[in-house]
Amino acid sequence: MHVTIVGAGLGGLTLARVLHVHGIPAEVYEAEPSPTARSQGGMLDIHDYNGQVAVEAAELMEEFRALILPGRQAMRVLDRHGTVLFEEPDDGTGGRPEVQRADLRRMLLDALPDGTVHWGHKVTGARALGDGRHEVTFAGGGTVVTGLLVGADGAWSRIRPLLTDATPAYAGEAFVETYLYDADTRHPAAAKAVGGGSLMVPSADKGIHAHRESGDTLHTYVSLIRPLEWFDALDFTEPAAAAARVAAEFDGWAPELTALITDGDTAPVLRPLRTLPIGHRWARVPGVTLVGDAAHLMPANGEGANLAMLDGAELGLALAAHPGAVETALAEYEEAMFPRSAKVGQEGKRFDELLVGVAEDDVPRVLIDAFREFTGAVRES
Repeated sequence: MHVTIVGAGLGGLTLARVLHVHGIPAEVYEAEPSPTARSQGGMLDIHDYNGQVAVEAAELMEEFRALILPGRQAMRVLDRHGTVLFEEPDDGTGGRPEVQRADLRRMLLDALPDGTVHWGHKVTGARALGDGRHEVTFAGGGTVVTGLLVGADGAWSRIRPLLTDATPAYAGEAFVETYLYDADTRHPAAAKAVGGGSLMVPSADKGIHAHRESGDTLHTYVSLIRPLEWFDALDFTEPAAAAARVAAEFDGWAPELTALITDGDTAPVLRPLRTLPIGHRWARVPGVTLVGDAAHLMPANGEGANLAMLDGAELGLALAAHPGAVETALAEYEEAMFPRSAKVGQEGKRFDELLVGVAEDDVPRVLIDAFREFTGAVRES
C-alpha cells in the first residue's frame, strides 16, 4: 500500500504520521513552497474527545504537551458595555488546551521522514484511470499516478470533484481579523478586557472574539453577519478606513472592545465563511476519499482542526487494520466520518437558531446557557 495525500494541513499530516507509525508509506503534495511560506493562523483548542485522540494515535502526546500555552483555556463572555457576564478560569484540568497552529503543524512535520512532503506542488486537477487508480496533475505539467488518493486540500479541494459536485457556499457571515502586539504595554485596556485566555462579546448579527496568544499578542476575529456585497464595498487596501468602517458597526460598544478593531498593528484581513451542506456525503468511489474541510467544511466553531486531525488518524488506523483491503478501510472510515461531521454541523446550526428573535442584550445570556449545556454534555459522555 502506498498513499498519496494532497494537502499538508493538520488533517493530511496527521494521516501521514499515523501511516508512518504503522509502517505504511505515504507522500504528501503541498502547494505552498515551504513550511514557513505563510502564517498558519492563530491558536487552536485541541479537545480531549477528538483532536487529542488523533495526537494519541500519532504517538505524539509528549510532544503535544510541550506546545500547550498555560492559562489560555480561560474564557470570558462580556456584554457590549464591557461587563463580564461569565468567566471560566484555566485551572489546568480542562479538556481543550490551547496551542499555536503553526507549532502543531511543525510537530507533525518533524515526526515524518525527510522528503515525505513535496513542497511547491500545486494540484490543478485529478482524473480516474480505472481500477481505483488516479492521476493527479500539478501546475507546470507534472503528474503522479496513485492507487490510493486522499484529498486533504481544504475548502477548494481539487480532489473533491472525483467524489461529488458539491462546492462551498457563503455562510452569510465573515470575519475581519486583526492583531495587537505587546498588548499589555501598548494596548492595556484591550488586554485587560481579553484577560488571560479567550474573549467573546456576542450580539445578534455581530460579535468580537479574541485570543491571547503566545506572549501578549491579542488575535481578534470580528464577526459580521452581512451579505458579501457589504464587504465588497470596503476597500481593504486602505487598512485604516476599512477598520474604521467595520468599527462603525459597533457604535456604542465599550472603547476597550472597539480598540481591538481600530488599534490593530496589522492590516485587517477579510475572511468570508463558507460551508458545504450539513451532512454532505458521497457514494463510495474506489481508491479515493477526503479528510477535513475537503470533506465537511463548516463555519468556524472550534471543531474544524479537531475534526480534520481525527479524520486523518481514523483513516490511517483503518488502513493499518485492513492491509490489502483498501476499499474495506475506506468504507469503514467514511461510515464513521459522515455522521460524526454531520452531528457537529447540526450542533453549530442549533446555536445559530437559538439567536433567532432574541433581543440584542439577551444574546450573551442565551449563548452562555447553551455553552454550559454543551460542555456539560461533552464531559458526561
